[in-house]
Amino acid sequence: MTNAELAILSLITEQPRHGYEMDQLIRIRGMREWTEIGFSSIYYLLKKLEREGLIKGQLEETESGPARKVYSATKDGEEALCTGVLYALSTPHHRYPPLQLGLANLPLIPSAEALDALRQYRDSLSDRSVHLQSRWEEQRPLPYFVDAMFDHSATMIEAELVWVEGFIEQMEEENDKN
Repeated sequence: MTNAELAILSLITEQPRHGYEMDQLIRIRGMREWTEIGFSSIYYLLKKLEREGLIKGQLEETESGPARKVYSATKDGEEALCTGVLYALSTPHHRYPPLQLGLANLPLIPSAEALDALRQYRDSLSDRSVHLQSRWEEQRPLPYFVDAMFDHSATMIEAELVWVEGFIEQMEEENDKN
């Protein structure tokens, strides 16, 4: 199960929801900071989870507008969520982001260009950190588990910033020697 599928399934398992409500919760909880869920992918994921028998949808009339399809978790969905959550909590995931690919091929790039690229990476991380901190502040107070999600993301970004800064300095020193 993908992170996005697990995230959608978790929201539905909390309580039955419709797609637009899920999008708002994803935004409020800052879930786009750690998983790739666009507004349009929510409906794709809902259909996929429904086909797999993990959720079921039912049209419900509303007083203010057209009927909405509200999704709830099935027994299989609840079991799949528990399995997915335990896996996520127990297994470090070492995805190899593009940075790893760039580092593996660093000798192929002129040093000045590589340094410029790494500085852009650092600046993007810094911008991301500022954005995350602002989203975190906007949402407070938060339930402890949502606060922990923001805290983890912020800590990981800060650690990566420290690493990138150190690596840039190391490359600059190597350039000075040559």
